[in-house]
Amino acid sequence: MNTLDVALIQLRTPADQAAALAQAAPLIREAAARGARLIATPEGTNFLQRDRAKMLETLKPAAADVCVQGLIGLAGQLGVWLLIGSALVRRADGGAANRSMLVDPNGRVVAAYDKIHMFDVDLPGGESYRESATYRPGTEAVVAALPWGLLGMTVCYDVRFPQLYRALAHAGADFISVPSAFTRQTGLAHWHVLLRARAIETGAYVFAPAQCGEHPGKRLTYGHSLIVDPWGAVLADGGEAPGFVIAEIDPAKIEAARRAIPSLNHDRDFATPSAASRPNAAE
Repeated sequence: MNTLDVALIQLRTPADQAAALAQAAPLIREAAARGARLIATPEGTNFLQRDRAKMLETLKPAAADVCVQGLIGLAGQLGVWLLIGSALVRRADGGAANRSMLVDPNGRVVAAYDKIHMFDVDLPGGESYRESATYRPGTEAVVAALPWGLLGMTVCYDVRFPQLYRALAHAGADFISVPSAFTRQTGLAHWHVLLRARAIETGAYVFAPAQCGEHPGKRLTYGHSLIVDPWGAVLADGGEAPGFVIAEIDPAKIEAARRAIPSLNHDRDFATPSAASRPNAAE
């Protein structure tokens, strides 16, 4: 397989779709002009709004979302593969989905994945999130075909569930996308470690475009969009400002890493442990 240039767009997405498109489109155009053949945007590319009532008012079906449709059209215009890392969209049943969409160079959505794991956490310092109060979680893992190999699609909090990544690798994924809006607090502690671990465990390239900076509702995201190779080396790091990173990807490194450490061939069945009682405190 030939090498390719992959670009990750790093955004500070505003609270409405038109403004979001105006921010993302010039960066995508510039990345394409630099030779990127696969371009990926972060989670919440079409808008970010922490206030749940305002978010639900803004939410639209993908077919009526000006940012989503603008990006689909832009992929066709530029003749590139574009991963809309995720768009917050209204489902046909009226609910909400956090949906990643892969668009081909003809401007067709060829794969979609709804985020499976909901970010329901209470962080130190009082920061709290309840994604399950707004979004319906996905139920299916997705692997999509690219000209250079297979792409396993995930979103943000999914990165903390290695069993999903193992399943994607066993399904043949050569690349795994992790578009994110990681909080600054958790990003400082966990972002690089988790993404490098997922790449090493699967022997796959990891593409993690990220949100950065302060968003409406004083939400702080970490940035540092990362491209990680199958050996766990960071090839590009987007830092903390909007922009993009680009790196040359060599699919031959996937086979080399998996041949050196063939752990995907070494899975074994085992009995899960039974619940054990915790010892009483010393008297």
